[in-house]
Amino acid sequence: MADHGSVAGIADLREVRARYPERIAQAARERRRRTLSDSPRQLMIIAADHPARGALGVGSRPLAMGSRVELLERLLTALSRPGVDGLLATPDVVEDLLLLGALHDKIVIGSMNRGGIQGAVFEFDDRFTAYDPAAIARMGLDGGKMLCRIAVEEHGTAATLESCARAVSELAERGLVAMVEPFWSHRSGHDLSPEGVIRAVNVGQALGTTSARTWLKIPVVPDMERVMNATTLPTLLLGGDPGDAPDVAYANWRKALELPGVRGLVVGRALLYPPDDDVAAAVDTAVSMLAR
Repeated sequence: MADHGSVAGIADLREVRARYPERIAQAARERRRRTLSDSPRQLMIIAADHPARGALGVGSRPLAMGSRVELLERLLTALSRPGVDGLLATPDVVEDLLLLGALHDKIVIGSMNRGGIQGAVFEFDDRFTAYDPAAIARMGLDGGKMLCRIAVEEHGTAATLESCARAVSELAERGLVAMVEPFWSHRSGHDLSPEGVIRAVNVGQALGTTSARTWLKIPVVPDMERVMNATTLPTLLLGGDPGDAPDVAYANWRKALELPGVRGLVVGRALLYPPDDDVAAAVDTAVSMLAR
């Protein structure tokens, strides 16, 4: 990985957080901004919100994302690569990167509901425990992302749907993007059949009092042409965890990126923790797939 002087930088970061916490708001005010519509090509957004719900595993490494120092090093590498447009993360990660000066001229999407801790009995009562619309606006971010797992056998789904709908409406009122990530789900995982994704898309895109500012974030599954026919909303593809077969994932992304309505990629673990640990090469490969 590229050397960012990260040890000294992160040592300084700890000191600033302890002694000068007001610098976070100052860094947010001074960040040079851009918008989702600024790019002449499809977008590349790096995701880093998995740790907030205890999802630290990548492939065969159950605690791969457990080190915040290493995660920041990898994020700094990824965000520095040509063609990377922005970040999707929770407040703790966004604020670390603001203080490190890594978010100028980037799109920043705040991750909102991380209360559905992986494996918890309350996992589907996915509370909004991170950003809310007011904080996203106050920090000068460009939108908010919400996970919307729809499990018909889980009572918590009703509260999650209501909370997501409220967030979509409140973001739209502020002129901010609501990035909805819908899944038809159950305790053992997501339904990643085309039919399952189509059901989830239809529920997710109807949330809120308007869909004018809603973007979708959906997985790449078989028969993506039929999936994309389920919506007219701008759609980003999520990378997920490719395990030890990144070449297969890349081939599937490349094909799906050619479909109408697909506006780019939101990828985290697959690019930040590739099997060979060459973050720069993994990011460059993904960027090379994006269409102008």
